[in-house]
Amino acid sequence: MRLSDFDFPLPRELIAAHPAKPREAARLLLIPAAGGVADHHIGDLPELLRPGDILVFNDTKVIPARLTGRRGDAQVEVTLHRDLGDGRGSVAWRAFARGARRLRPGDRIVFAEDFACSVEAKHAEGDVTLRFDLDPAAFRAALARHGAMPLPPYIKRPRSGDSRGDPRDRADYQTIFARAEGAVAAPTAGLHFTPALLDAFTARGIGWVTLTLHVGPGTFLPVKTDDPREHRMHAEWGLLTAATAQRLNAARAQGGRIVAVGTTSLRLLESAVAETGEIEPFCGETRLFILPGYRVRSIDLLLTNFHLPHSTLLMLVAALAGLDRIKAAYAHAVAQGYRFFSYGDACLIENSSLHR
Repeated sequence: MRLSDFDFPLPRELIAAHPAKPREAARLLLIPAAGGVADHHIGDLPELLRPGDILVFNDTKVIPARLTGRRGDAQVEVTLHRDLGDGRGSVAWRAFARGARRLRPGDRIVFAEDFACSVEAKHAEGDVTLRFDLDPAAFRAALARHGAMPLPPYIKRPRSGDSRGDPRDRADYQTIFARAEGAVAAPTAGLHFTPALLDAFTARGIGWVTLTLHVGPGTFLPVKTDDPREHRMHAEWGLLTAATAQRLNAARAQGGRIVAVGTTSLRLLESAVAETGEIEPFCGETRLFILPGYRVRSIDLLLTNFHLPHSTLLMLVAALAGLDRIKAAYAHAVAQGYRFFSYGDACLIENSSLHR
């Protein structure tokens, strides 16, 4: 297995800058375990699934984690990525900073008259620790006033006088399930869903549940080691309750299929699955890295967007479907003009490892 195995050509114009309107109008590529592909739309999902199936959504909420401030006369852009929650009466976050090499411990960064921080430490990984002189409630309020949604780097927005970015992204880059604050990237497969679509699932006897996995910026980081197995996976915090585990196990026991909506849902389900295939409660961090050769046991189907070349997420779907099948499906999607990445279209992949 080499990194070059996970490359594919993609015309720049197929990278979606905004989501489909309405959300369920996005296209959907069905990738069955038996082979081949079929073109559909997200709105077809209730008919593509069966009564008794159950969908699993990630209810994490994206925070406006990108901030623009000044250190003296120099502009500084930071993206918060990990709440340290160290209980010292103020708020501390690990953050990526543009021009981090020029920052020094003790430097002051001012984002607004009522919002500033100090650089507390620099780390070998290239990021910094920032400490804000606010209590958690005041910090969240200031972040809502001054922060921008942390869009992935391939979604370009023109610079404007408003440091909070395009206001449409505040709604567009958030799922209808968003409840638990803490993500710095959206669980993008969930962006396709609307209340009307959920009503259609209910009418067909298809259930749904939620779990929480706070998506970190590592979801955008490409693998840089020539042997992907040497890549160090980022940690993300997740919660799967006993009640949710019970519903999933009951649905499968009655012949229903578990449908993970997004790779984040799948990673947490796989972190919680026992050797027997039972889903167990989970609370804590996961660094699970799913590569070809890994046998996915927790789900029957995965709904996910199209992923970046060389990314851990492309490797995950290759583990689920087989690398050759994913490459063929992606080639079909490119030829048919599907829209790619966070705001793009989706595919529904049947878990071929259950049929091996």
